[in-house]
Amino acid sequence: MSHFALICPPFFSHIRLFEAVGEELARRGHRVTFVLNGGAASLVERGGANLSAVDVGERPRAELDAVIARAARGRGPLAVLRTVRDSALLTDELCRKAPALLERLGVDAVIGDQMEPAAGLIAAHLKLPLVSLAAALPIHHDPSVPLPFLPWPYDASERGLKRNRGGETVARLLLARQRRTVASWAKRLDLPPRDSLADCLSETCQISQLVPSFDFPRDPSPIRHAVGPIRRRDAGAETLPFRRPGRKPLVFASFGTLQGHRIDLFRKVAAACRAIGADCLVAHCGALDQRQAASIGATFVTDFVPQRAILAQASVCVTHAGLNTVLDSLAAGVPMLAIPMAFDQPGIAARIVHHGVGERFSRVLLSEAKIVFCLERLMTEASFRDRARVIGRDIGASGGAALAADIVERVVLGTGRRTGDERPA
Repeated sequence: MSHFALICPPFFSHIRLFEAVGEELARRGHRVTFVLNGGAASLVERGGANLSAVDVGERPRAELDAVIARAARGRGPLAVLRTVRDSALLTDELCRKAPALLERLGVDAVIGDQMEPAAGLIAAHLKLPLVSLAAALPIHHDPSVPLPFLPWPYDASERGLKRNRGGETVARLLLARQRRTVASWAKRLDLPPRDSLADCLSETCQISQLVPSFDFPRDPSPIRHAVGPIRRRDAGAETLPFRRPGRKPLVFASFGTLQGHRIDLFRKVAAACRAIGADCLVAHCGALDQRQAASIGATFVTDFVPQRAILAQASVCVTHAGLNTVLDSLAAGVPMLAIPMAFDQPGIAARIVHHGVGERFSRVLLSEAKIVFCLERLMTEASFRDRARVIGRDIGASGGAALAADIVERVVLGTGRRTGDERPA
């Protein structure tokens, strides 16, 4: 059995994804250790004796919470630059402290988040096998596919390719701080020159939780694997935490763990639901206090809910276009109103529109009247739900965490099962 190091950013959704893969590997007898930035080990829910977590340094939890809060503040240029600066500092900390720690732990291989270049730099320096795992949209380069954080539609024409090249030029400018950090550490770790996230990806194995039917068209690759939603094994069937009288349609609204503070948007969604006679369930993921939650005016307001159980009854999902919520909605065959806010959410929303499984609006321009129009359209036009169900069937047939672990074992160890569920991305 082998010892795997899991390296990812200190964000809730990323850690939960890595927990799912880590627990699956630990269940097979491997030793798995999260190696995280200072203060982040406390975010990990241990899954047995073979799954542990260590910090590379000491940092007050409040300081880490401030980093996470800054990442949630929006999409403007200043917000992007703040996030890039914070990410570069987190990468620098890992590169300074994690190599010696991995050697002391006796790690055999690294599973690294595609958004954390330190994973690739450290694995290359220590000459360890590397698997790149995408918690968000995969970042591998394709000239016809816009960068993940851009809202552009798919366009393989020369005009679209030129637009994408322009986007990449602007991105390099915005990511200059991160690029300098990557280049500096590549030099200090005696590696060939590199200066981007893409330069730090595995050259043998890249795994994403997309299914090809929800992505933009891409050329297949033998090293890229689309395994579907990566989730921890269910302890049991999810049940609803409340009773819903009557037969009104249900609208589920959630903006994830980083954007759950968007109270004005929740109020607009709740008001639109009242206008069309629908029940509205708001899940704010702990970002609002009791007084704020009571002011939303939705039928139900709570912090967390069993999301898949809710979506099994929902008519529409109003979402920030976070990948986990979107994949759960598609698995349930539920159309979406996407309101992207940050990170790769604009790119995910573009895929929602491309595949005809929902509508998209900017949160800045979204009024109650527009929400009413969208909700009514999504509920009455069967094509949205029909297309979502088609992709949902592909998700239902995907392999998830078990398939991801199979691929890791096969690529890193030369073992593992090959199944018909695996599809190149």
